[in-house]
Amino acid sequence: MRKSWLAGLGLLSGLGALALWLYTSPAPVHPALWQVEGPQGQKGWLFGTIHALPRAVDWRRGPVEQAWQQADSVVVEIAALNDSSATAKAFESLAHTPALPPLDQRLPETMHPALAKALSGRSPTEFTDTESWAAALMLARDAASGDPAHGIDRAILSAPQGKTVVELEGAMGQLSLFDRLPESAQRRLLAEAINAAPDDGSTLAKAWSEGNVDALAQETKRGMLADPVLRQALFVGRNQAWAAKIEAMLRAGKHPFVAVGAAHMAGEQGLPAMLAAQGYKVKRVQ
Repeated sequence: MRKSWLAGLGLLSGLGALALWLYTSPAPVHPALWQVEGPQGQKGWLFGTIHALPRAVDWRRGPVEQAWQQADSVVVEIAALNDSSATAKAFESLAHTPALPPLDQRLPETMHPALAKALSGRSPTEFTDTESWAAALMLARDAASGDPAHGIDRAILSAPQGKTVVELEGAMGQLSLFDRLPESAQRRLLAEAINAAPDDGSTLAKAWSEGNVDALAQETKRGMLADPVLRQALFVGRNQAWAAKIEAMLRAGKHPFVAVGAAHMAGEQGLPAMLAAQGYKVKRVQ
């Protein structure tokens, strides 16, 4: 599993830095966009975001700009994405439990060398009483690079232009997903964070920029998302909850521009497929 995918579904701002792509030319981006229509004329849009890029890109063009202008609300994973203090408080409130064993005692002995390498630059005492899921997120964050300031989710939040901003989860909601995992699943998440192959995120970022949903779908079947418990908690379950909220908005006559991590749009368990299964007409428009 590549670290960009662990970050993409396991860190903050849509659970962290999704992918980090070093652009070699200012080529235009064409990320995927779907239009959703209901039987009573309800209309909304689904737009996959990426949470970190090395520089700003021009994402509001063509069909995306048209959808943006028609939407009356912007729906995101975390509304207060730039409130790092609130995020830190949420993390600290959930991440610690007294009398937890050291990290090396939570992993097979064969993983101890990899753990030591992952801890490079950190004192083992930093993880005293740190829950396994929290340690996994901290180590994955250490391995990430790039600039989340250029993430599309932040760009969207900086340009609501009078639109209502609706939050699907919030920082506490996202972190609680991990906190509720059974310890066995948390330790598998920790092992994935440590064993993940080095990756600059270029595969994911290329797929996002080209709107290559097939490539996104393949990536969501690997690594930690091949684990049934982790997949249900971090991917399928979240999509089901979000789809229900999006349906409620559409039934209420809203025209939402839904902007969440691009991985959540992919495959038979992605948001477009889930809404289509509920009888909505879902059409890829970019």
